[in-house]
Amino acid sequence: MRNLNQFADLTSGVVYIHAAPVALCPHVEWALSSTLNARADLKWSAQEAEPGRMRAIVDWVGPVGTGARLANALREWSGLLFEVTEDPSAGVDGERFAYVPGLGLWRGSTSANGDVILGEMQLRSMLDAQPDSFGLAGELESALGTAWDEALENYRMGGVGAEVTWLSQRVG
Repeated sequence: MRNLNQFADLTSGVVYIHAAPVALCPHVEWALSSTLNARADLKWSAQEAEPGRMRAIVDWVGPVGTGARLANALREWSGLLFEVTEDPSAGVDGERFAYVPGLGLWRGSTSANGDVILGEMQLRSMLDAQPDSFGLAGELESALGTAWDEALENYRMGGVGAEVTWLSQRVG
């Protein structure tokens, strides 16, 4: 039986490639394959929000921390727009990463229902650093990833009916 104080070994998540130049598609597959140690053969479809770009969705299973490794591998190509999620698991919060050229990479902890979690100390630091409510509102918007959500929303809508590929990392 598993020790109740032990963290989860495996988790799952999703990689959303919202927009990729056609020439980068094989590189994206290579980055995913390399990170997960599993062949990525994505089902690419046209991104209607930006003609000439492709999109793909990949569900993955792997060790806790895989989401961060995937986001790190994908951000090497500044022409991509993507999101990576890692589901919460026993003793470990979930995470969401979003990358938009010009904004860079955003990371947030997530709850079981996908809400972004802001910790007490993070909120106290924001309150201490911002003497007025306008500055605090900007800090909160940044911590919640609002600019990334706004930039990616049109791309998210382009995925209705798109195929999803499952990837499992070989463990052990």
